[in-house]
Amino acid sequence: MLPLSYPAWQLTYYYFRKWEGNGTIEEVHEKIHEKARISVGKEISPSLGLIDSQSVKTASMTEEKGYDGNKKVNGRKRHIITDTLGFLMAIVIHDANINDREGAKLLIGQLRGKYPRLLKIMADQGYTGELLEWVTKSFGWILEIVSRVVGIAGFNVLPKRWIVERTFGWFNFQRRLAKDYELLPCCSEAMIRLSMIRIMLNKIPKNKF
Repeated sequence: MLPLSYPAWQLTYYYFRKWEGNGTIEEVHEKIHEKARISVGKEISPSLGLIDSQSVKTASMTEEKGYDGNKKVNGRKRHIITDTLGFLMAIVIHDANINDREGAKLLIGQLRGKYPRLLKIMADQGYTGELLEWVTKSFGWILEIVSRVVGIAGFNVLPKRWIVERTFGWFNFQRRLAKDYELLPCCSEAMIRLSMIRIMLNKIPKNKF
């Protein structure tokens, strides 16, 4: 299902796996992220991160997956941290049966040394417990839990939290990300980074690039 302008799928896949393996896709993503932030007058390093996860179904041949009992999904979790623009700061793909607190430990360490201005990460109530102390002791950041407003029934928008939810919404508009089609979690991460590169490029004015 590649566009006709692409070479044979074997050659396309060869370069995809090569660039995923040697870090080229991640490096390009980081450079575009910097450009995107600068283009709207932001510092290169965010001071605030937003963490959340999304459970998605996987293709039948995928082996590394689990069952998320809360979401009733058999597949994987896309665990991400975004900045306040909704752009990706870190991502890890893991089995859906791993709870958010344990998954966060796999994810948050990716931020070490990358964002010198980072002070706080905002999360929902799925990240309570000893994780708060672990983040502060391990990295010196504050993990702030945003609670629902008392007295308001049904759905209500949490401060800043809607931003990371919007990022998951962006994923849903990408055909390749409608579910997790990748055999390997590392390929899933690469596909999401490629999707974010496309999204950020569309948001950078041509005179700012």
